[in-house]
Amino acid sequence: MKYRICVVLMLAIVGMVNLLGTGNPARDPEKPVPIPASPQRPGNAAKGYEYLTTGDYVKGGIPYDFFLLGKGKEKYNYLKRSGLNANLSHEFTAVTAANGENLVAPNCMQCHAQVFNDSLVMGMGNSLMDFSSGAAQQLNQKNVNMLAMMLKNASPAKYEAAKHFLEVTGTIGPYLQTATRGVNAADRLAAVLVAHRDPLTLQWRDSAIMDIPSEVIPSDVPAWWLLKKKNAMFYNGFGRGDFGRFLMASNLLTVKDSAEAASVDRKISDVLAYIYTLEPPKYPGSINKALSEKGRIIFKDNCSKCHGSYGEKEEYPNLLIPQSVIKTDSALFKANYQNPQFVNWFNNSWFAMGDHPARLVPYNGYIAPPLDGVWATAPYLHNGSVPTINTLLNSSTRPRYWERNFSRPEYDYENLGWKYESRDSATGTTIYNTTLKGYGNYGHDFGDKLSKDERLAVIEYLKTL
Repeated sequence: MKYRICVVLMLAIVGMVNLLGTGNPARDPEKPVPIPASPQRPGNAAKGYEYLTTGDYVKGGIPYDFFLLGKGKEKYNYLKRSGLNANLSHEFTAVTAANGENLVAPNCMQCHAQVFNDSLVMGMGNSLMDFSSGAAQQLNQKNVNMLAMMLKNASPAKYEAAKHFLEVTGTIGPYLQTATRGVNAADRLAAVLVAHRDPLTLQWRDSAIMDIPSEVIPSDVPAWWLLKKKNAMFYNGFGRGDFGRFLMASNLLTVKDSAEAASVDRKISDVLAYIYTLEPPKYPGSINKALSEKGRIIFKDNCSKCHGSYGEKEEYPNLLIPQSVIKTDSALFKANYQNPQFVNWFNNSWFAMGDHPARLVPYNGYIAPPLDGVWATAPYLHNGSVPTINTLLNSSTRPRYWERNFSRPEYDYENLGWKYESRDSATGTTIYNTTLKGYGNYGHDFGDKLSKDERLAVIEYLKTL
């Protein structure tokens, strides 16, 4: 996994009543449900950027010199960081352990930033990550034990500083294998971490205190710049209340106890303030204004009710769309209902307490997201199963098995998405297999009713967002 740890902590639902139902039985099950807004703590965006890129919200890691010995110095300093961080990829941060040893910790940019056109785009979901079999093997217990033994013999102080991080990563690594590269195992990571932590003290336990589901349900990483418009977090909109509590969930990787978590919590509202300043990248090519205007009208008539309106009078409705309407792969939201032990953990944990608590509210369906910068957020649907917007708008053209080049990724600026090749079968982890549970590319077939010319017009309009 190359220590790809994401902030996103997707767990489950709010209580046993909600676990057994979908809400008020009198509500029309075919009607979208609006999500109410939750008050958020104010923060300082400049301080938030500094903490996000250099802070110790993940406090453990690999000894600095051992990390450089194995990985080497980073060639591109995209974040223009200084000191020890100048030698590290944007995906890692140098932190200082309690005994003074320098460590290298994973940070939020592993999932929430991506190199695109030779530049780092902050807030862009990383669609190039690798949770597939080869990466998962790097974090197996055998390799971690070998590193621990090496540190013990070479430097007891470095071993002591890295001990807890090695223990945790050795535990979670074998659980995080996905069927293909490019999708995220955030749900699975969350499940394993909370299964080993006390809900109130957050202290680590060597043995899991609850059953961990056997399946890894994949997800695509949503763009951070959308968060300013949203009243809830995650694809099913079940992250309610204080967003900061969800943003700091990566702290569960190394946190010692709730007192240490509280120190991170006091700074995380600054990170949210920074995220609220992010804007999507502008489409770099030329746009046919007449065609995009035609597409705007088609979009308004067919798409804006769920995805909102854009321009001078922007409005986003924050709607949850029922599964019976959206019809996309249901494995992600169903996992919340099928594993109530994680819901109960979260909603009775430190995260759900205090004067700015967070809570989890389930729903049988998914949120219709804002589409700002949608041209740059391929692949599409919540599980990244559709390579381009063109195929998203015409479900009959979606490939069952498709492959993109992860070593030298190419973007398709006309069809809006990754250039890909259709395959006859799924062999290897670079081929997306839509026949697997959780990887389905069906549903969201609303574009099927459009003509080819209408789809091209909508695509041209989406380039402007």
